[in-house]
Amino acid sequence: METMTKPSNIKRQHSAAFKLKVALEAIKGVDTVSQIASRYSVHPTQIKKWKQQVLDEGVALFEKHQGSELKKKDDLIEQLYTKIGQREIELDWLKKNLESIE
Repeated sequence: METMTKPSNIKRQHSAAFKLKVALEAIKGVDTVSQIASRYSVHPTQIKKWKQQVLDEGVALFEKHQGSELKKKDDLIEQLYTKIGQREIELDWLKKNLESIE
């Protein structure tokens, strides 16, 4: 009778949410990487890679947010300058036409 064994070299794919959860646990440092690896059935080296990736790329999350906020402010400033320009043109026109009426 032949039993089928599961090959150990099959790569599992984990969701981004799972990777983040595991990496954050490693960053917190409450448990050792070995304990976390055992709990989630993931190799400790993989956890270290995910942890480093979060630490390296985490800053970019906040930079992107600040960048979009700055763009919104710049767009608002541009709109306001456009309105000011329009108002100045209208005011000049009114002054010119008021002088011709008087």
